[in-house]
Amino acid sequence: MTTHYDQPAGEQAGATAWGPPPAAPPRAPEAGEPGRPFARRLWRGRPEDPRWARPAFLGLLATTLLLYLYDLSASGYANSFYSAAVQAGSRSWKAFFFGSLDAGNAITVDKPPASLWPMELSVRVFGLHSWAILAPEVLMGVATVAVVYGGVRRRFGPVPGLIAGAVLALTPVAALMFRFNNPDAMLALLMAVACYLVVRAVEDGRTKWLVWAGAAIGFAFLAKTLQAFLILPPLALVYAVCAPVPLKRRFGQLAAATLALVVSGGWWVAVVELWPASSRPYVGGSQNNSFLELTFGYNGLGRLNGEETGSVGGGGGTGMWGETGWDRMFGSEVGGQISWLLPAALILLAAGLVATGKRKRTSVTRASFLVWGGSLLMTTAVFSYMAGIFHQYYTVALAPYLAAVTGMGAGLLWEKRRETWASITLAASVVAAAAWGYVLLDRTSDYLPWLKWLVLVGGLAAALGLIFAGRIPRRLALGAAAVGLVAALAGPTAYTLSTLQQGHSGSIVTAGPAGASTMGGRGGGPGGGGMRGGFPGGMPGQNQQNGNGNANGGTQGQNPQGNGFPGGGMPGQQGQPGQNANGFPGGGVPGAGRTGEGGMGGGGGAGGLLNGASVSAAAKKLLETNASDYTWVAASVGSQNAASYQLATGDPVMAIGGFNGTDPSPTLAQFKKYVADGRIHYFIAGGGMGGGGNSGTSSQISSWVQSNFKKVTAGSATFYDLTRATTSG
Repeated sequence: MTTHYDQPAGEQAGATAWGPPPAAPPRAPEAGEPGRPFARRLWRGRPEDPRWARPAFLGLLATTLLLYLYDLSASGYANSFYSAAVQAGSRSWKAFFFGSLDAGNAITVDKPPASLWPMELSVRVFGLHSWAILAPEVLMGVATVAVVYGGVRRRFGPVPGLIAGAVLALTPVAALMFRFNNPDAMLALLMAVACYLVVRAVEDGRTKWLVWAGAAIGFAFLAKTLQAFLILPPLALVYAVCAPVPLKRRFGQLAAATLALVVSGGWWVAVVELWPASSRPYVGGSQNNSFLELTFGYNGLGRLNGEETGSVGGGGGTGMWGETGWDRMFGSEVGGQISWLLPAALILLAAGLVATGKRKRTSVTRASFLVWGGSLLMTTAVFSYMAGIFHQYYTVALAPYLAAVTGMGAGLLWEKRRETWASITLAASVVAAAAWGYVLLDRTSDYLPWLKWLVLVGGLAAALGLIFAGRIPRRLALGAAAVGLVAALAGPTAYTLSTLQQGHSGSIVTAGPAGASTMGGRGGGPGGGGMRGGFPGGMPGQNQQNGNGNANGGTQGQNPQGNGFPGGGMPGQQGQPGQNANGFPGGGVPGAGRTGEGGMGGGGGAGGLLNGASVSAAAKKLLETNASDYTWVAASVGSQNAASYQLATGDPVMAIGGFNGTDPSPTLAQFKKYVADGRIHYFIAGGGMGGGGNSGTSSQISSWVQSNFKKVTAGSATFYDLTRATTSG
């Protein structure tokens, strides 16, 4: 292994105050030497590490795995929107490739399909159930912890690496999203990999590391489109400035990495754009059946300026997606998800840059702070000011960067603790973590009320000891550091454990105990997660009673339960727990994704915009009758409603209008042809936005069906039999 260390002697990678430096450089295996047995090498780790380092690292991974696997099935199908796509991709390779919501390939999800592929392969092997869908996400979480540990350990030693890994594993939003089936788990993993590889490239200037970093970001684009590019500016700039090769070669390497990015992310886009639209599914989320339009519109610039065509609404400074501004990550909507150690990390980042400010241009230590810290600052800034669709769980993207900066900064300042400025700064970071932890815990005053005082007092006591860490005996200094670490992690650990103890389902989910996050600062009920109190005014033809399955086409604006959406009533009031078709909590879960919490309504027979429907045994039996005779056993407005019935029956259900019910697919003429050809059996009343889009195709189809076909009731849900016309229309 060739490395170029910029530290003075005795400060090589792994040779920190946390562990003794090696007596001699690691011996390279001689030609033909098989080396130690794999199991021994796996357990022992690198020769320069202390003996406890690798067992501690493996213990961290095992603990993370066990924590994240705990009661995993409590979330059922989690986000039924993506679970339905996984079910479709496990049955149809065409649906697998395009990311179709149904095996009939009517429409895709509103993201590229890469994040679905591991889950779909798992379901093909193990069958359709909660573990098969969510276990791959857990493995991605464990892998992300390993990558962050490796990135920090390589330069700063095993203890800072363990701190970074623990911070990541115990971040509440990470514990949430690495047990959930949204694209964010894969995105976070690949972004961490990209940062690790760029630092490796800065170490020795080898092109392969930079090319692999470009490939990782390109593949991340196939998980969540342009969000993968947020960290490109800091990564490219750091390499262009810090790499230990001539300037001309640096730019050539960056060009090669860009090419790798384009190829790894662009091959799928090229296939989709060149494939005849008539023989592939409609690109969900777009208005023109174009993935490029989806990328730069609804999933691109629209997220920044709030003008997402086909969305349920825009943002602005105080829009429905919460207030924007520099303090967004610290507010009541987001703070408890990610910001526990953010003040401390910012202090440690500044200290790390100051401490390495006078080192040579190619300093890998400084480059490490710039790569991970730059990614943290860039992503935080975008999240703080984006006016479009924003959900609290997006902040999982910050977790790897925040964890790495925390571990690196703590390790560097501990090494320099005999310098007054370093010990004071280290103490200040502990005070910041403890004080902010107290504030966050105080926001849920009924939740473990004693913990906030333990965090505050423990943090202040530890800070006092750390101020004198360079002057007191080592054991006392280590004790103060341990108390400070416990105080800093106590709050997020408690929130993480609360997250692990309950299931989460629906489209908007939040970590922590009930009341920990309130979208928009009001409404949403206990646990928040609702979209700024929901939508007053209701939607046409829907009158849902949350959890009871009633969707009988009531008058617009009526909603006696006050679920916040659809219907009127008081926004964001408490809902009643519901059950989906598989007995998992969440059939009647409005908005926040936890049973019985307030927010945007789902539940009932018809489902809602953000949550699935409860499918009764009678409705399931109705749809399964002669199901093999049809391409789609049913069609429904909105993806969540369609997804629930598809997961319940195992048969394709067409989602009219895509996720929001606002995509112009299929058109009324196309739908009439499907019906005339006998390809759709039933139309499910209610669901989704109930119409909309520029062309209002969902409303047109709903009106045509209700005027021309026989109504059938199964359980509490209403269907229209598309094989039994009541008129000649």
